[in-house]
Amino acid sequence: MPDLGPLWLSLGLASVTTLILLALGTPLAWWLARTRSGLKPAIEALTALPLILPPTVIGFYLLLLLNPTSPIGSFWLSLTGETLTFSFTGLVVASVIYSLPFMVQPLQSAFEGVGRAPLEAAASLGASPLDAFFRVAAPLSIRGFLTASILSFAHTIGEFGVVLMVGGSIPGRTRVISIAIFEQVESLQYGEAHVLSGILIAFSFITLLLVYSLNRRFRLHVG
Repeated sequence: MPDLGPLWLSLGLASVTTLILLALGTPLAWWLARTRSGLKPAIEALTALPLILPPTVIGFYLLLLLNPTSPIGSFWLSLTGETLTFSFTGLVVASVIYSLPFMVQPLQSAFEGVGRAPLEAAASLGASPLDAFFRVAAPLSIRGFLTASILSFAHTIGEFGVVLMVGGSIPGRTRVISIAIFEQVESLQYGEAHVLSGILIAFSFITLLLVYSLNRRFRLHVG
């Protein structure tokens, strides 16, 4: 039986990353869905970059950005006594950046689908913009929230290049399941690699099944 520590670490990383992305991605997606600013295409392109850039490119620049000699890395080291690179915190930072489009894009589409009429109706009844968001836009966008959260969680579970560049492979700290599988294959431990790979395949299938089932249910409900 293989060591399941990397699996639990991956689940913890995905959970923390998804919660942070909900907090950061929701206002960004809302702004993108509502704004008429000329900066919108540039922000959308910047947000979507992780979809097309090789993970090693993102990991390389994050390594430069977070290392102890950089302003951010140096500040964090002086504040906590630990480095951002080769730490769980560094993995969280890298995962948030790498999985950002998987949170923002479904939410933006959901917010755009709400339209302006319900929000204008809420405003005419005296609702503040914040009240209109939480009482009108958010409930109408629940499908987008579910899809974005599931995809962000699943994408973080499967990360390899970025987390390897930023975190390395420290057991109990940065050795996530994708890295564990790679190392087992390198050391010809195919049996253990099969078990962990099978877990990831099952998880990926269940994730996609859940997303498609939710989308189908919402379509039937709306229809």
